[in-house]
Order: sequence, then structure tokens, then C-alpha cells
Amino acid sequence: MAPDSKSSNDLLIHNSLRSIRYKRGSLQLLDQIFKMLQMDGNENAIRDMVVRGAPAIAIAAALSLAVEVANLKDFNGTSEEAASFIELKLEYLVSSRPTAVNLSDAAKKLIEITSNAASTTTMPESVFQAYIEASEIMLDDDVASNKAIGSYGSRFLRDQQKIVPRFSVLTHCNTRSLATAGYGTALGVIRALHAEGVLERAYCTETRPFNQGSWLTAFELVHDKIPATLIADSAAAALMKESRVSAVIVGADRVAANGDTANKIGTYSLALCAMHHHILFYVAAPLTSIDLSLSSGEEIVIKERSSKELLHSQGGLGEQVAASGVLVWNPAFDVTPAYLITGIITEKGVITKNNDAFNIKAFVEKAAGKSTA
Repeated sequence: MAPDSKSSNDLLIHNSLRSIRYKRGSLQLLDQIFKMLQMDGNENAIRDMVVRGAPAIAIAAALSLAVEVANLKDFNGTSEEAASFIELKLEYLVSSRPTAVNLSDAAKKLIEITSNAASTTTMPESVFQAYIEASEIMLDDDVASNKAIGSYGSRFLRDQQKIVPRFSVLTHCNTRSLATAGYGTALGVIRALHAEGVLERAYCTETRPFNQGSWLTAFELVHDKIPATLIADSAAAALMKESRVSAVIVGADRVAANGDTANKIGTYSLALCAMHHHILFYVAAPLTSIDLSLSSGEEIVIKERSSKELLHSQGGLGEQVAASGVLVWNPAFDVTPAYLITGIITEKGVITKNNDAFNIKAFVEKAAGKSTA
């Protein structure tokens, strides 16, 4: 990509919200209260959840380092040392949010690109340039991937709901423009359904304790004039019992080879409720969220968040509301077993079950043009 003043991410549909604004040498990230933060290339936005959503975490991390590299002055090392510099920085960024497999996947690809560049040049500037260009391509690819997820998901759900002209969808956490480089995953599907005139209503949970649903998802739905209703996390079962939900669509931080999926805490509860009420439950995620190295969700590392998020109002940002001295257990994610998931919507199509089991490896290999033999 040429060092233009705008990337193609600045050319999204009018009025579309974005959490990431980038031009070469400069990165702005939208935090939870919709204030643009100028980033100079560090991991704080990733670690402190200024950026949320696995795709956005990966892109923001890659671009934050691109900004640091673009503004780096007087690097005196060799091309190999430049590649090592980038590798160490990426490894540190990955350690800040270990559950988001998109981040580690992006880091591996970028490390390989810079290593290859170092092997073909003696100039560290060329290595840094290769890194910057690769991270910018990831930004554009993420938007295209999300739009494909929305298109595949909308078409699939319409096929599943043929007898119902319009239907309602429940989602959890934030998975749209503010959780990705643009457009979104689960909310990208909702957006596509709305554009096609088949969405009756989008229900979003508040998503305790950080309230991404009420702060972010609700804001985005209202912003895009999509019929939306906010519910308490604990109201989901009652909503389903009243037959007001046709399908549940959530995102994913990591999907194991068998289809077990790690997502924001509370997703597992929604999946159990959906199965009890015979409601379709879908995961929408790019293929980069799939980790074939993990045989099941038992191997997914679940990070615990600060106790302040439960002890204080506003997800830990406000005054203390809980009793002093009480112990807190605050896992950031839970794992939804594959048997509770109807299908996984990706940018290459929808992964469905055969004999009650996903064959995700075969799907991924087919999507990559590899033999599944």
C-alpha cells in the first residue's frame, strides 16, 4: 500500500462507526466512551481494553507497532536485528491479551514476513517497511472479511427461516465496527439482515461487568437506525421463553478444532438457554479465530479480569458498590461446547455439522485450497 494519507478503511460506508483510524505514522483508537486516543505504539490500549473484540485487537496491535516503527529514528542495528526488534515487540503484545487467537495469528504472519525481508536485504529500513506494508494490508483484509461474514451469515439465516418473513436476533458483547477494523462479525450479520429487510429486531445484552453491550452495541445499533432493544444479561432466558428470539449470533475470541468456542463471559449461558428453547445458536468469526492446534476448549486459557470491574460501578470505573472484603471471581471469557453451537459463520462460508460434529480442519483446508486427504 502506498503511503497515502488514508487507507481504504477510511472509505467505508458513510456514517459507519470505526474503532480504528489509521494513516501511515499515526493511529487513533476509539475507547469505551468514544474518545479518540492518539497512540504512539504501545500495548496499553490492548491490555487495558481500550480496544475490544478479537479482530480489532489484532489489527490495533499490528498498527500500533507499525506507527512505532514508522516514527523510529536512528536505528543502528542490522536487518536481522530489525526483525528481532519487531518479533520481541509482537510477542509482548500477544502476552497482553492471550485469549484472542487473532492477535497471535497476526503476530506469527508478521514475524514471518519480517524474517523473510531480513534474509533478502542488509537494510533495516527495508525490514521496517515490509512490516508496515503487511500490517496495512491486514487492516484492509479485515474489513473485506467482515463484509463476507455478514453476507454469508445473512444468506444462511434467511434460508433457515424461510417460513418467517422477518425475525429477531439476540447478540452478546460487541462484535461490530468497534470490535473490528470495520463492519463487524456477529453484528455484521445483523447489519446485513437489516439491509435486506428481514430483521424484525436486534436484541443486545448489557454484557456485564464491562457493559460492552449497553455502551457499544446499543450505541451502534441506534446509530445505524437498526430496531434495537437492550436487555439485562439475566433477562435472556425470559426473552427466549416468550418466543421473541429467532436466533442467537455471537462472536468469538478463539475456536478450537472441535468447535468449542471462547467468547465473552455469559456466552455459555446464552447457548444453554438457546438449546433449551430450541433456538439456533451461531458463532460469527473470521478463520483467524480458529486455532487448530487446540483439540478442544479445555485447552483455551481463560484470563481473569480485575476485581474492580465487579466491585465498582461502570465496569470498575465508578464508585464502589459491593461490600468491602468480599472475594471476586471475574473470568473474562467462558467456553461454549460445540454441541451447543448450530454453526460457525466465517468469511468463506458457514461451517455446519455432519453427524452432530464439526469438521473444522477440513473446512479450513478447503478454504485455503489444500487437500483434506
